[in-house]
Amino acid sequence: MVVTSNERIAALDAWLPQTQCTRCGYPCCLDYATAIAAGKADINRCPPGGEATLQGLATLTGRPPRPLAAECGAPLPRRLARIDEDLCIGCTLCIQACPVDAILGAAKQMHTVISAECTGCDLCAPACPVDCIDMGPLARAVTGWGRTWPEYSPAEVQHARQRAANRRHRMRQLTNARWLRRRHRDLRRNGATDALRKDIDDAVARVRARRNRRRL
Repeated sequence: MVVTSNERIAALDAWLPQTQCTRCGYPCCLDYATAIAAGKADINRCPPGGEATLQGLATLTGRPPRPLAAECGAPLPRRLARIDEDLCIGCTLCIQACPVDAILGAAKQMHTVISAECTGCDLCAPACPVDCIDMGPLARAVTGWGRTWPEYSPAEVQHARQRAANRRHRMRQLTNARWLRRRHRDLRRNGATDALRKDIDDAVARVRARRNRRRL
């Protein structure tokens, strides 16, 4: 049986707890799995996954287990972000930092953490300019799930994986939309109406092509 590159990456990604904490040195768990599959990253860079992840990655890759890389930090108990709403200034920097869209709020409005969605990645706390985010213990006791990780259930891991993927997709769309707006603005300033029309026509064609593929 031939295992494709995507299948190998998915198998490696399945051994990561999907905190999206970036402690491995990569922007997300999927990027770390991709780097391992390409032979560009070692298997000992996931503190949240701990020994279970290390052993699983070793089995999949055939590499010998090694102690966790010191520069990635030590494993910590799972934590939950909490915002002191009296101190929050509504800067939205924590929202931008959260990899799973677990923070709710708007500019110049009070923010709050959606506890059920928080993976405890700790990326929001250092982003806060007024130090109003605290990483504390979970409200519920963790007694072990009897699966891969004692503090993350399989359902939570899959849910976090999907939310992270949805956010990455949305951010790519926003980036593309911003580029198009800048491109159109520059073209209008330069009077390049033909080029502007071509950009619009190309965008419409791409949308129609996607719709047609979905119908098939």
